[in-house]
Amino acid sequence: MAVPVPELRSVFVYGTLMPDERNAHVAGKGFTAQAARLPGFRLFHLMPEGYPGVVRGEGEVSGFVLTYSLEAWAQALPFLDHLEGVDETPPLYCRERVGVRLESDGEAESWVYIYARPERLEQAGVTEVAGGDWCTVAGRQERGPDER
Repeated sequence: MAVPVPELRSVFVYGTLMPDERNAHVAGKGFTAQAARLPGFRLFHLMPEGYPGVVRGEGEVSGFVLTYSLEAWAQALPFLDHLEGVDETPPLYCRERVGVRLESDGEAESWVYIYARPERLEQAGVTEVAGGDWCTVAGRQERGPDER
């Protein structure tokens, strides 16, 4: 039986899935990208994992909203969920609906992958990304041991 595809067909990406970042290919094709900000979240860089995670908190995170055609969304969503470890036990990230601010001064609703292992944020190798912008992180193109 096929997994139902959510009606909302946009996702806020803030790290390796952004255009020109190392996992951008996983996002697939058939979408438009708009620069956006995610209010009410903090961005962390996890090492040696080599990827970012967002959690709720005071702050704002920079990224892009990828808005898909219906067919492209149905194709991309399983790959996005797999990369983000949604079905792992325990999950690595959880996909949740959020409100975002578009750079074009509008607002939109979107999915975002929220880091689901908060205890990891208290351990060595984790730094908060000042200003919430993954593009400012040195070495962000380097993959960690799990190749994500």
